[in-house]
Amino acid sequence: MKKSLLAVAAIGAFASAAQAQSSVTVYGILDVGFQGASYKNPTTATPATAANGVQFSESAESTSRLGFKGTEDLGGGRQAIFTAEFQLQPTDTLLSGNGATGLQNRQTFVGLHQDGVGAATIGTQYTGIFNAGAVTDPGQYNNVAGDLIYAVSGINQANNQAVPSANIVTGSGGSNVGFTTRTANTLFLQSDSFAGFRVNAAYTLNDSNTNQVTGTATTGGMVNTNGWGLGADYTWNKLFVTAQYQSYKQQTTATGTVSTLGWVGNSAIAPSLTITPGQNTTVAIAQSGNAPLNTTDNEGYVGATYNFGILKAYAQYVTYKYSDNNNTTLYAKRSAEQIGVRSYITPTIEAWGSAGLGRANAYGASAPTQNFNGWQLGSNYWLSKRTNLYAIYGSVVANNASNPAGTSVSSLNVQQYALGVRHTF
Repeated sequence: MKKSLLAVAAIGAFASAAQAQSSVTVYGILDVGFQGASYKNPTTATPATAANGVQFSESAESTSRLGFKGTEDLGGGRQAIFTAEFQLQPTDTLLSGNGATGLQNRQTFVGLHQDGVGAATIGTQYTGIFNAGAVTDPGQYNNVAGDLIYAVSGINQANNQAVPSANIVTGSGGSNVGFTTRTANTLFLQSDSFAGFRVNAAYTLNDSNTNQVTGTATTGGMVNTNGWGLGADYTWNKLFVTAQYQSYKQQTTATGTVSTLGWVGNSAIAPSLTITPGQNTTVAIAQSGNAPLNTTDNEGYVGATYNFGILKAYAQYVTYKYSDNNNTTLYAKRSAEQIGVRSYITPTIEAWGSAGLGRANAYGASAPTQNFNGWQLGSNYWLSKRTNLYAIYGSVVANNASNPAGTSVSSLNVQQYALGVRHTF
């Protein structure tokens, strides 16, 4: 009898050890609710514009997602790690918002981690600036207007006009363009913590060179996209400080064309790069369509938090410069700084607030700067550790400016609010 009990115990121990060696976690967020937004130019603007929209939508406080992550113990303090995470749009008929190619990939990577050293992963991954901002943003990367660092927009704008549509709220139409959120074809290195310090580095590589010879004519060329990033953070008691820098370069000769930044009508554009005056010039520098040709963007971020116990204080600064490789005097530039606080008012009620200033230049050194400011207030009511109700309100206001072609860039006022419920699993 004793031998049988010992055998059963041994089998159980081996089973537990085997299970501990490899694990997979399914996780996700579902965020739905009521959202509204409004946009207006002054009556002196050309064209004078005012628009608003409301709808039941999703992802105001957190982008809805479904993910899988796992580890396998390889022995000697080494683990294999992976993550596969996809965006969800629970109020859309296309659950992941992509009817052509399947699930929208937020991040998917595989790599190795060595205890006491760090991790190396390859795939589609968040950038160093995104990871740093995730822990130093008072709004925790919500998708409502007013956050000038994680710059999203609640207005779908075409030709400098607000267009109420299914995309008027940020859950389905907004995107962060204050900095690069994620990159594909990327090797990311992250150290473990040593005396409070951590360092990270990234390298993005996607180069293609093709030449075709027909008789005496040669066609083709290169389509290269690459970039790199470096960063560090430091934790000391209740203080956390981080600094990040990243740069990405697009080189294309295969089309036989070169890109330039310049004014066309009321927009500063490069091929496939649109910087729309007004909202997009101030809330963000926006990229639309396919990847731009022959351009370089340089991005920097500094953030800090201090936990006073009763509340946590935040400070952030971000800068983004998009340059024409063929003429570096032509560029689009945006920078912003922001402070905020976050605190539990009661054990179940959490609140936060932020305010910031910024400036944008959408042509080059000779172009006037458009200044803007934004603020945001929000609150969570926690029903449990995984479920909460929320209310968020944000605003962005910009002043008048003019472009080198003499066309006025109007002041604007963007307002957005959201009421909803969020569940994490």
